[in-house]
Amino acid sequence: MQDFIQTLIDNPIALYLIVGLFSLCIGSFLNVVILRTPKIMEQQWQQECKLLLHPEQPIIEQSKFTLSHPASSCPKCASPIRWYQNVPVLSWLLLRGKCGNCQNPISARYPFIEVLTAACSLLVVAVFGPGLQMLFGLFLTWALIALTFIDFDTQLLPDRFTLPLAALGLAINSASIYTSPTSAIWGYVIGFLCLWIVYYLFKLLTGKEGMGYGDFKLLAALGAWMGPFMLPLIVLLSSLVGAIIGIILLKVRQENQPFAFGPYIAIAGWIAFLWGEQIMKVYLGG
Repeated sequence: MQDFIQTLIDNPIALYLIVGLFSLCIGSFLNVVILRTPKIMEQQWQQECKLLLHPEQPIIEQSKFTLSHPASSCPKCASPIRWYQNVPVLSWLLLRGKCGNCQNPISARYPFIEVLTAACSLLVVAVFGPGLQMLFGLFLTWALIALTFIDFDTQLLPDRFTLPLAALGLAINSASIYTSPTSAIWGYVIGFLCLWIVYYLFKLLTGKEGMGYGDFKLLAALGAWMGPFMLPLIVLLSSLVGAIIGIILLKVRQENQPFAFGPYIAIAGWIAFLWGEQIMKVYLGG
C-alpha cells in the first residue's frame, strides 16, 4: 500500500487518472443520493406523522426506500438498468441519452453531474496535491455537490449531511489540517449565528422566514472546515453567485419559484476552500 501511495506521489499523471476515473464513479453515486435522499426523508416523515396522529393504529410495514433499494430502473417502462448501462458518461453517450428498452429520454443532468464531480475533484488535486488535505478536500467537494443539487430540487439541506460535515470539519481540524482547532470552533459558531441573526431580524421586520435552518448549518459546517476569517468571503461570494445564477434562472424558467440560497453558499464555500487565501490577498492588495 505504501508503494502504491508513493507511486501516486511520484507520478502525477497516474494520480490525476485514478482520481478522475474514481470521481466519475462517485458522480454516478451522487446522482442516486441526490434523487433518492428527498424520497427517503419523505417516507420517514410520513411514517412519523402516522405514528404521531394515529398512535393506536398498527404500523403497516412498507417496502423501505434506501439508496440501494429498489434497484435502478427506467421511470417509464420500469425495465432494470443493467450494470453496463450505468457506466458513467459512456453509457449515456452510447445509448444516445435514451432508455435502452423504451427509448425514453434520459436527462443530461446525470452525465453532467458525473463530469462536474470529476472536474471539481481534479481541481482539488491540482490545488492541494497528494496528502490528507486532498483526501478530505475530495470528500468535502462531493458532499457540497450533493447538497447543491438536493437544495436546487427541493429547497432542503438535509441534517444527515450538514451535521456530519460540520462534525468532520471540527474533527480533522483538531489536527490542524486546514485551520487551528480554536479557529474551527469559532468558525462553526459564527457561521451559524451570523445567518441566524439575519434570519431572526428579517422575521421580526416582515413576519416571514427569509431562509431555512439548513443554510445556517451549512455555513456553520464551512466555518468548521475553514475558520471564521473565510466566512465574510463566503457570504460575499454566495451573494454574487446567487445574483448571477438567479438572473439566469429567471430568464430560463420565466416563472416565480422558491429561491434556494444553499446552493450558492455551497458553491461559494468550495471556491473559498480552494482559492480563498489568494482571493483575499488580491482583494486586500497584498
